[in-house]
Amino acid sequence: MKLALIRRQFSATGGAELYVQRLLAALVAAGHETHLFAEKWQGQAAGVRFHTINVDASRAERPLRFAEGVNAALTQEKFDCVFSLERTLKQDVYRAGDGLHRVWLERRKQFAPWWKRPLIGLGAFHRNMLALEARTFDPANTQHVIVNSEMVRGEIARHFPAFPQERVHLVRNGVEVKRFQNADRAAARRRFGLADDDFVLVFVGSGWERKGLPWLLQFVAGRTDDPRLKLLVVTRDRMRGRVPPNVILAGPLSDVETAYAAADLLTFLPIYEPCSNVVSEALATGIPVITTAFNGASELIESGINGHVLDDPRDFSALGMCVNHWRARGNAGPVKTSQPLDLEANVRQTLQVLELAAQNRD
Repeated sequence: MKLALIRRQFSATGGAELYVQRLLAALVAAGHETHLFAEKWQGQAAGVRFHTINVDASRAERPLRFAEGVNAALTQEKFDCVFSLERTLKQDVYRAGDGLHRVWLERRKQFAPWWKRPLIGLGAFHRNMLALEARTFDPANTQHVIVNSEMVRGEIARHFPAFPQERVHLVRNGVEVKRFQNADRAAARRRFGLADDDFVLVFVGSGWERKGLPWLLQFVAGRTDDPRLKLLVVTRDRMRGRVPPNVILAGPLSDVETAYAAADLLTFLPIYEPCSNVVSEALATGIPVITTAFNGASELIESGINGHVLDDPRDFSALGMCVNHWRARGNAGPVKTSQPLDLEANVRQTLQVLELAAQNRD
């Protein structure tokens, strides 16, 4: 097949792009002629032909101008399948890895102070994103959609009922499982200044509002009388206000597996996450997870077996009971997960959808 992939920004080495890196490598290894259309990229991917989409526009206009640029570039060649990881004007397969922009705005309004709610979603950027999203989920413009959670599948059915559900395919995120199973726990604890008897919560992610870190900080700030309870924060975000004394700031980490190895429990309380990789990473490490029902990755959680799911990230009472449950468990060994977490399964299932789309074109 001759395949076109669309991604606004790509790094051949960045961990955040691991999915695209592995997919490109698999496509090339399978003998497919693979093209990547991007506004910016770093490094090279062996066997992949790169196409630059030049965009000179404001933040508000940039997604739309990129979509228009890609659309024009794609007319210059004939492809068997066009696979987009961005909201664009037309593609054979769209991966809804970011979920729905309109649902993100709904969640922001739900959790924002009352006086902020009328302002959320205003402006040209949101208008353009919503227009692109509506165009993407027009069945005349997109033949197949890949989602990474049943949550997002349901959102598409609710907001875009005209899009046929049989053309929506669930392909769960995957991680490098072995990477998260070989870290040295004792060495990791020493690195972050943690004692053997500390019970360590870990938060991994950037984006304060979306990922729920402020509520987690409030929770641990109310537990400073418990000297053995610690929160390890891995984020590139700058902290705002006073940091509780039981919080360890690790900054951004390229070897994030050491943070999971040092921890006893992932606490991740987003208001909207289509399917966060951090949940899969923690489960691959063998530590339980507390997350929210607004996270598609909560579908991996079996209550009391490998974690808990909260209905409201602000429910500190429920959060405290869940933390105490896992703390009382002690050294019971790694938790088990019934669903596959490996990246290879993700790539294999994605390829199956791309092949189906190419066949439908013929």
